[in-house]
Amino acid sequence: MNDISALNHPLSRRQLLLGAAGVAAASVMPSMPAEALSVRDVRKLRFDHTHTGESLDLVYFADGKYIKDGLKKANYLLRDFRNDQQKKIDIELLDKLVLLQRKLGSSGRFEIISAYRSPQTNSMLRRRSSGVAKNSFHLQGKAIDIRLADVDLYTLRSAAIELGGGGVGIYSGADFLHLDTGPERSWG
Repeated sequence: MNDISALNHPLSRRQLLLGAAGVAAASVMPSMPAEALSVRDVRKLRFDHTHTGESLDLVYFADGKYIKDGLKKANYLLRDFRNDQQKKIDIELLDKLVLLQRKLGSSGRFEIISAYRSPQTNSMLRRRSSGVAKNSFHLQGKAIDIRLADVDLYTLRSAAIELGGGGVGIYSGADFLHLDTGPERSWG
């Protein structure tokens, strides 16, 4: 079959349409941030948990791979502090925090307000507030509510939106920023 007859073949037309759809989808997806991480990076984060008083200086990626012990420590610190339930925290969320801190040139510590939430905690919070989503990304370990010690909340929000990808919501009355790795959107 030559190139011209291949275009008349139904499978080839389907492949052509799928390829065109892929190109179209790629053109509307956010581009990778200029601050993209590389496999040569050492990725570290510093946390202070506002509810438990715990602190953590964490290296979770080095020598081209994620470090199990570092991820385990992150999962523990970012647990549901109300009942100590843990969930695997999305690595993309941790990477997003590193990118955000680098973009801002910050050396401050992330102050954690909330990260993983168990279904019980999320239900309780929904009963208390209309601002808590039923299917919150917190339930999946894909969301975190933070402050960054040396950065103004609105500057933090702007930088997070510029990074692209995921959700960014500001809660200025409660003085924190919500970040997640769900669909791209912003509020507040």
